[in-house]
Amino acid sequence: MPHPLVLHAPNQNPMENVRDAQNLTFDASFMQYQPNIPSQFIWPDHEKPCLTPPQLEVPTIDLKSFLSRDPQAISSACAKVNEACKKHGFFHVVNHGVDAKLKSQALNLLDDFFCMQLSEKQRAQRKLGEHCGYASSFVGRFSSKLPWKETLSFSYCADHSSKTVEEYFVNVMGEDFRQLGIVYQAYCEAMSNLSLEIMELLGMSLGVGRKYFKDFFEGNESVLRLNYYPPCQKPDLALGTGPHCDPTSLTILHQDQVGGLQVFVDGTWYSVTPKEDAFVINVGDTFMALSNGIYKSCLHRAVVNSKQVRKSIAFFLCPNGDKVVTPPKDLLNNENPRLYPDFTWPSLLEFTQRHYRADPRTLDAFSRWVQEKEITSGQQNIN
Repeated sequence: MPHPLVLHAPNQNPMENVRDAQNLTFDASFMQYQPNIPSQFIWPDHEKPCLTPPQLEVPTIDLKSFLSRDPQAISSACAKVNEACKKHGFFHVVNHGVDAKLKSQALNLLDDFFCMQLSEKQRAQRKLGEHCGYASSFVGRFSSKLPWKETLSFSYCADHSSKTVEEYFVNVMGEDFRQLGIVYQAYCEAMSNLSLEIMELLGMSLGVGRKYFKDFFEGNESVLRLNYYPPCQKPDLALGTGPHCDPTSLTILHQDQVGGLQVFVDGTWYSVTPKEDAFVINVGDTFMALSNGIYKSCLHRAVVNSKQVRKSIAFFLCPNGDKVVTPPKDLLNNENPRLYPDFTWPSLLEFTQRHYRADPRTLDAFSRWVQEKEITSGQQNIN
């Protein structure tokens, strides 16, 4: 007996597509073998993937050398990062000090969760308007241009007295999942420490010193996302993740060797080839605002393939919710006036979860939204 909808060829009637989207189920155990995919997963021609893109040359930063305080290593690292972040915001870090066993274990454990039955994974189902939990594609949130992936996202708090990640797995999935929680708690702690070291590098490269951004992100309230991209029999029609800029501050991506990350630079999509033992780092919208637009949050996406699963883990660095995102005065002058209003990370998160689907214009759209709210609030106070 055919599985509901997931075994069906794409529907040609637009009105039926709308109705189907409400009933659509993305069950990877079925979908990965289907010769035809539902129309909700087929992207417009101008956004369809390029499966053989040129390779983007991103700089590789030896973090150990930078942290050694060697003047030449510091100067070299800062120059490479400054050039990359002004253009596209992507670079690799090696000699980062993260335990290789922890990296491997964190990636391998994705199978323990995503290979379960769909009904089991749905115990952690993400609620509409929230950013944490399990999501099978964005079914239920959007009705078109759906990504060919599953994700599990959860919050991390850099307050070392709390075990937010471990508690999440136990509270949501049960005691049997404590070991996953323990591993991802340790992984988040390693990523938080690494992100603060990268903030030293970004601060030095922007000329505001080692401590400015590092201090800003102490006590961060960040997000870890596990990404699982099943095979797709029509990889030329679908995307694992659509074109977007990360609304967060900094992304530390641990990807397997399958490949699929692409970055849009100077009108062309480029691939970022997996590099053994390296993390891919990219600037997000929040840090773009912190740098007053000097460093760019760049459009990127993920493609899928017809042969094998692709796995990745993304640590999204976010400031503590009370921190006001405002650029250091050293980055402001007559030639570089303020580009974005002050805001807090929770307000940008609310905007992207409830009001806007992230794209290259997220920060500009959010800025207008903030200013409109301020005007409305001011008018209400006058009245």
